[in-house]
Amino acid sequence: MDESTEIPSSAPSPDSIAPVTTSSAAPSSPAPREVRNVADAKRIVEARGLTHVKVGLFDNDGVMRGKYMSREKFFSALDHGFAFCDVVLGWDVQDQLYDNARYTGWHTGYPDAPVRILPHTCREVPFEDGMLLFLAEFSDAAEVVCPRAILRRVIRRCEQAGFLPYGALEYEFFLFDETPDSARAKGYRDLKPFTPGWFGYSMIRNSVHSDLYHEILELAQQMDFPIEGLHTETGPGVLEAAITVDNVESAGDKAALFKTFIKVLAERRGLMATFMAKWSNDYPGQSGHIHLSLRSKKDNTSAFFAQDAPHTMSEIQRQFLAGQQRLMPELLCMVAPTINSYRRLIPGFWAPTDATWGVENRTAALRVIPGSDKSQRQEYRLGAADANPYLALAAALGSGIYGIEQGWQPGAPVSGNAYATEHPAELALPRTLWDAAQRFRASPIARDLFGDDFVDHYAASREWEEREFRRHISDWELKRYFEII
Repeated sequence: MDESTEIPSSAPSPDSIAPVTTSSAAPSSPAPREVRNVADAKRIVEARGLTHVKVGLFDNDGVMRGKYMSREKFFSALDHGFAFCDVVLGWDVQDQLYDNARYTGWHTGYPDAPVRILPHTCREVPFEDGMLLFLAEFSDAAEVVCPRAILRRVIRRCEQAGFLPYGALEYEFFLFDETPDSARAKGYRDLKPFTPGWFGYSMIRNSVHSDLYHEILELAQQMDFPIEGLHTETGPGVLEAAITVDNVESAGDKAALFKTFIKVLAERRGLMATFMAKWSNDYPGQSGHIHLSLRSKKDNTSAFFAQDAPHTMSEIQRQFLAGQQRLMPELLCMVAPTINSYRRLIPGFWAPTDATWGVENRTAALRVIPGSDKSQRQEYRLGAADANPYLALAAALGSGIYGIEQGWQPGAPVSGNAYATEHPAELALPRTLWDAAQRFRASPIARDLFGDDFVDHYAASREWEEREFRRHISDWELKRYFEII
């Protein structure tokens, strides 16, 4: 149950966001979000007298990896790039090495891969007294399997078709009155939620715990993933945050940083945040819904809005919708990337089970939101909180652009409860991660959109994830079979 996110005709640029400043910065030094190039990056580091900065990038699963880097090394990296062990593209969320990937592995010796620093991503780290964070991404040969680069590939295709893509993500996440140590000691059972009961949109909760809410909002503003809506959701300790719209590349950065630093903030407060798709059988899963719109490169008008058309949907939006609908089963593992993702995709818990669409219908996988030149958009409701934001955006945007290129038309919209309606067989979504990975691997359209190297590498990583799951005995199996069978 998400809040609406309006896509403005001119999305906020980093220049329009109130800059973060510190007393240590000289007047001539740019603010973090004013940094645009290598010279700016060097100037702000020198002005702050920093001996080290933070540099981070995101792996297959959207987990941020990085390190502190000395000023001298950082300046050299700005000019020439630097090397980062490519194992982060060859292991899972538990740092276990894939045994089935061609790009990297024991057979390559896990060499260093070239990485570029992105000066325009400079941000203040609020907890660290003037410390700066810069994002980076893999380059050269490693670029073909780098998640952020995959999103840029799709954006280029969108721009070549004559459109500028804008997007925003909204996340549900559960907070627990636990620490990493206490959660492990309990075996992740009987965890204490931050607040009890089911109490969506609660003014009591956000008033009693206003200090936490204000910390989240301030963090988001300082690190440039500003939140336009923050409220309790349905379930104990669950919040929903809608991140403000931006161009799609920046939207990916904002979402990835949001997930990382919400966890940091929570743990610094003695809490834990989880973005698992579904952590309990008793509560709804956690979404990561994606709002998208296109604007014309020619005149910056909405490519989705048509004043006199049904639901004010332009022909471009219909084709975009058709691409998302038709390709959703083939690209599902980019949006539902874990074993746990498929626990969420069940009827009656606010998550879609087929590639359906409807107008203002939250039971469908795709929700058309009629509006104006500023607000006409599409919501990709299939998205879950556990997805890598860069890859989820790439799938949602890439499938839509492909639909425009092909001139596809969507099927009939769902009216009423999509869960209670029969749908064509081709709209059925894969029910397991393994099946989703096989559909992805076999998809010629996925290969066209993302490249053979990425499809093979990412499909292998999802197959690994499924095989790791099958190696372990669950509590359910022990309780069901140990004595009786």
